[in-house]
Amino acid sequence: MAIAITFLFSIILLLQPNLSLSKTTTTCTSKTFSENRLFASCIDLSQLSASLHWTYDPTNSTVNVAFTAPNPNSNGWVAWALNPAKPFMVGSQAIIALHDSDGKIVVRTSNISTYSGVDFSPIMYDVWGMEAEQGEIGGVSVMSFFASIKLPHGTTKMSHVWQVGPESKSGELQKHDFGEENLNSKGVMNFASDGVKSASSNSRLNERNVHGTAWSYLHVSFQVAGFILGTAGWGTGLNLGVKSKGVQYTTHRNIGITLFSLATLQVTALLLRPEKDHKYRKYWNLYHHTFGYTILVLGILNIFKGLSILNLGHKWEIIAIVIVGFFIGITLLLEITSFVRSHLRKKNLATITNPNKQDQDVQSGV
Repeated sequence: MAIAITFLFSIILLLQPNLSLSKTTTTCTSKTFSENRLFASCIDLSQLSASLHWTYDPTNSTVNVAFTAPNPNSNGWVAWALNPAKPFMVGSQAIIALHDSDGKIVVRTSNISTYSGVDFSPIMYDVWGMEAEQGEIGGVSVMSFFASIKLPHGTTKMSHVWQVGPESKSGELQKHDFGEENLNSKGVMNFASDGVKSASSNSRLNERNVHGTAWSYLHVSFQVAGFILGTAGWGTGLNLGVKSKGVQYTTHRNIGITLFSLATLQVTALLLRPEKDHKYRKYWNLYHHTFGYTILVLGILNIFKGLSILNLGHKWEIIAIVIVGFFIGITLLLEITSFVRSHLRKKNLATITNPNKQDQDVQSGV
């Protein structure tokens, strides 16, 4: 029984949500985003009241960025781009948040090769995790987008440009203004040394890292402990089968073999887990959660199969029901909490891309 309960509890640890609500503030050092997105550095850009937030990882030359800028046109677009040569529009590798033909906010990329227009296309850098959101400050629309970019190895200093534009009709960008701010929205960025290190942001980042690390170790510890105890129980069952010639409990045995196989795949999957912001991480999460819930259901079923084989009496069945019911209650509580937080987060995004739909979900594109 202890083996089974430990094993089940390790699976329940998958369910803890880690969500938060966003607030809208006016400077880069105090700006917060939805889903508890945190960045190590930020800078208030010189033009268009825009700001750039980022976390640079020198071990893999990856930078996670958030670009945000006000746009008086609620159906407009915002863009930020890296240019490996000079701070010009032509040759820049752009990431653009705009509205599609349905009025939804999406994110696109473009390798800009001409001043005559923008065609959406892949860029020279690997980019993933692109999402966008929209809100208001003082009645003015503010658009933000997020992305992870793989920079050339050892490269931290690059030219960059940014821009805001009017309504994007049917998913196509309309030309931006040519005022002084629009024409001067360019500069040079060093991801390794530029920007402001916000004390509050760093504190929250450290707190989240401590929380996440502690929870991760706890989760892995219970998973490994559950796997070891489950393996011991599986081995004991095989030994009993050898000693009990002519006695077979086919269903209990088959479920046990299935559980051991799934649990082995579940634990070894930890060695293949992509980074949190990797484009394949969502598929790994789907696999990990599906196997986890399958193990949970089969484990509960086999507990009662084992009790019926032992024929210990009604009292032990009641005890098992109470213990298993307790953990099922925890699972349901965590699921409800996750659903409520997710629902509140989506409402808090307050997108205004469609006047007939006040609570429109944030959309992302490739």
